[in-house]
Amino acid sequence: MEPSATTGGSETTRLVNPRDRGGAGGGLRLKSLFTEPSEALPEEPKPVEMSFHHCHRDPQPQPGLTPERLQAQRQLCAACAVCCIFMAGEVVGGYLAHSLAIMTDAAHLLADVGSMMGSLFSLWLSTRPATRTMTFGWHRSETLGALASVVSLWMVTGILLYLAFIRLLHSDYHIEGGAMLLTASIAVCANLLMAFVLHQAGPPHSHGSRGAEYAPLEEGPGETLPLGNTSVRAAFVHVLGDLLQSLGVLAASVLIYFKPQYKAADPISTFLFSICALGSTAPTLRDVLRVLMEGTPRSVGFESVRDSLLSVPGVRATHELHLWSLTLTYHVASAHLAIDSTADPEAVLAEATSRLHSRFGFSSCTLQVEQYQPEMAQCLRCREPPQA
Repeated sequence: MEPSATTGGSETTRLVNPRDRGGAGGGLRLKSLFTEPSEALPEEPKPVEMSFHHCHRDPQPQPGLTPERLQAQRQLCAACAVCCIFMAGEVVGGYLAHSLAIMTDAAHLLADVGSMMGSLFSLWLSTRPATRTMTFGWHRSETLGALASVVSLWMVTGILLYLAFIRLLHSDYHIEGGAMLLTASIAVCANLLMAFVLHQAGPPHSHGSRGAEYAPLEEGPGETLPLGNTSVRAAFVHVLGDLLQSLGVLAASVLIYFKPQYKAADPISTFLFSICALGSTAPTLRDVLRVLMEGTPRSVGFESVRDSLLSVPGVRATHELHLWSLTLTYHVASAHLAIDSTADPEAVLAEATSRLHSRFGFSSCTLQVEQYQPEMAQCLRCREPPQA
């Protein structure tokens, strides 16, 4: 249908077919009847440069691993290679010596291998970009790898505990003291070598909150948290525990070598060190379950975050405050901020986001700003959650 037009004065009023206005230049709002000035249309407004806050305050992260994580990858690869070699040696030596204590130490080395390989896999997987399916990326693979490592250690330890109980019950076994002593000595050297490889002389500095290597800067005024790669630090602590166990196995092997009649020291050592191993993995299991259940990070207090948001100028109340983690160091926060009618929403958003990043080390923050209403005080959804 051809449009009809009526001319009068300095303006032209006409009926327009909406399909005729759907081209690339159709930046104006379509109407069936509208007034169009006779002068040339003004130019479209140019986009205003965005102030750098919220998620736009940092440059786009570069693909691949950061230098700190590359260093962690090299350390974990070297320690994993040493661990695999000496684990195979302990399995052979434990079999030749008929020693469950040596096999128990080999099982713990197997758990170390699994943990380090899981960390290496997580480092590689975390470089993959986020997708529409995995909007947070693949960071939680580190937590799943830690869970698999703990479960495998508990299964192997359970089998060794059963065999140790059978040995104490029947006492029909023989221990080769020389082979046990040699294997235990090698195990001590292996753990010393792995501790040297994993030792971090100084904590590397952090480059912001965009990677899993980030550690929170502080929980409150005057309280700082250690920095450094979490996977390497956890592996180093685990190796120190294995070193103590290897020293205990070495002491038992010395006793059996010089006093063969005390061969019960082998299953007794298996009991003691298995209990120690299970106890040492309990904190890891607790942290993993806390992450998988999306609990509040251990290094961040709910009240501290709430009070920090309430202290932002213009904020009257907060609700729907949620704190959780993708990994032990990748923390996420979301909240609604009720502000005064006179407050600047952009300024409040920038200040609140900055505080969550700098004071608590949140890697991702999602804040919604809304005008305060008196009815919020009686709203059931706006109430704070009770204490656990």
